[in-house]
Amino acid sequence: MTPKEQLARQYFKDGYNCAQSVFLAYAQDYGFDKKTALKLSSSFGGGMGRLREVCGAVSSMFMVAGLEDGYIENNNDEKKAKHYALIQKLAEEFKKKNNSIICRELLGLDETISSPIPSKRNEQYYKERPCEGLIADACIILDNYLANKKTVN
Repeated sequence: MTPKEQLARQYFKDGYNCAQSVFLAYAQDYGFDKKTALKLSSSFGGGMGRLREVCGAVSSMFMVAGLEDGYIENNNDEKKAKHYALIQKLAEEFKKKNNSIICRELLGLDETISSPIPSKRNEQYYKERPCEGLIADACIILDNYLANKKTVN
């Protein structure tokens, strides 16, 4: 288990949402304090505010990739395309492991929109939810990307 994966798993067990757990594991590497990192990533939990869309762990994986290799020029289609290709590659790797990047599909839910009220965190919650494993997968994919990037550069 990588240090970031271990940290993200612990944050999830401490009650942070999937997005917060992944983002917080990497945030200090990019100069974010804990409070800012938690606030920035808070909206992405539950597949974007419990809309059950893109998995929060995946969203944070993308945010970290953006911090690492995002573009800043507003009119540079080449850099945009390169970054979007990276995001699609990361998404594809996550899909290979989990068959989807969509929260409701990952959780096996039929509903498209769920209540904004979060589920109570208890032993049963952690036993039934695949979220901790999904968080780990996002960290493993991100760690591999970051490690390979460093060996190439």
